[in-house]
Amino acid sequence: MKNVKIAAIQMVSTPDLATNLARARHWLAEAAAQGAELVALPEYFCLIGRADADKLAIAETPGDLRAPIQRMLSETAAQLGVWIIGGTLPLRTASTGLVRNACCVYAPDGRQAARYDKIHLFRFDDGRESYDEGRVLEAGSEPVAVQAGPIRVGLSVCYDLRFPELYRRMSFEPGQPACDLISVPSAFTYTTGEKHWDLLLRARAVENQAYVIAPAQGGLHENGRRTWGHTMIIDPWGEVLACLPEGEGLVLAELDRARLAQVRRQLPALQHCRL
Repeated sequence: MKNVKIAAIQMVSTPDLATNLARARHWLAEAAAQGAELVALPEYFCLIGRADADKLAIAETPGDLRAPIQRMLSETAAQLGVWIIGGTLPLRTASTGLVRNACCVYAPDGRQAARYDKIHLFRFDDGRESYDEGRVLEAGSEPVAVQAGPIRVGLSVCYDLRFPELYRRMSFEPGQPACDLISVPSAFTYTTGEKHWDLLLRARAVENQAYVIAPAQGGLHENGRRTWGHTMIIDPWGEVLACLPEGEGLVLAELDRARLAQVRRQLPALQHCRL
């Protein structure tokens, strides 16, 4: 069984698309230079705008490799020879005025291997700060997992983390093995991240007996928003293997196939599930 070195990138994205793409390329190259075979970017790595509607201006047509975000991801995957989980980017839909928050996965030859559209749209209001993704986003509807070389990866985004049934569906997809790795690119708010981020990530790892890779936005953005950060890689026993609290950077860890098999053998919870 081949182990796989994986990397999660943390960013503090700005309202400038070109700057964000350049920073993402830098960290993707750094991860590859350190031996990573699969690298994951955070949610909205391409833009944290001054207003929610700013993402509409940079939205791309699905599959258009002339468009800057998809072109960068495809070309960089091919140049570096790595799998890239492309955080998220806004993709146009048939619905007037709305976009999908899409996570696109690119293979080492540059082809798009999978696309997942964020299903659960975040809404929060504590009287001091409020946020509602539904104002500009259209929700996706289908869980997605992809075979990335020797490992099966379940795709999710940020707020999806609070809905364990999504991960159960990926774990028990008919005719497919359970996921080896769960990806959660995120831009958690500081308020919710401080209380729930670590707790929810470790729970998803333990209950699905899978590694979790969680690249995040982490810092104070130009629009005044502060994201929680704490980009993590977690093993299937819930142990945090790597964490970057705040600021740009990356973390690396090895997805150990023997460790994965050991956890599932000694506590066969996936076999015991009856729901």
